[in-house]
Amino acid sequence: MIESIFEKGLWGTRFMVLLAVVFGLVGAVSLFIVASFDVYDTAKYVLTTYLNHAHPHNFHEDVVGGIIGAVDLYLIGVVMLLFSFGLYELFISDIDVAKEDETRENKILAIHSLDQLKDKISKVIVMVLVVGFFQKVGHTEYNGALEMLYFALSITAVAVGLYFLGKVGKH
Repeated sequence: MIESIFEKGLWGTRFMVLLAVVFGLVGAVSLFIVASFDVYDTAKYVLTTYLNHAHPHNFHEDVVGGIIGAVDLYLIGVVMLLFSFGLYELFISDIDVAKEDETRENKILAIHSLDQLKDKISKVIVMVLVVGFFQKVGHTEYNGALEMLYFALSITAVAVGLYFLGKVGKH
């Protein structure tokens, strides 16, 4: 009897995961909002620059940096969404609405194990790092052949890494 009561209580503690799910969703929504304002600010900067016929020295770098920064935030928001959906499906219940939606494949959000969740999140995190890398590269000044060689090698390393990341989980 004591064992049964303890096991029911222990099983009930899985609902603590709802805190991570809810606040993960709050984090995702917050990141999407911030990224959207960044895109809005960048678009406003572009319009005012062209309307005023002003062309700052770093105009293209600023615009590309603003957009890439927003993409970075959107990707981190996606990580938070995957994290929330995955935890909910692993610990609480399958998302019935997703199962009923036959109009499109819902394999992106289908999480059946902790390893699957970890793999999906790690792939998105790698993409966040790649986007961050290219954002930094856009603002870097190169002063010589050796620095250009390092730049080429780093681009090659990122490409090789993405190639092998694409091979993970495929037969």
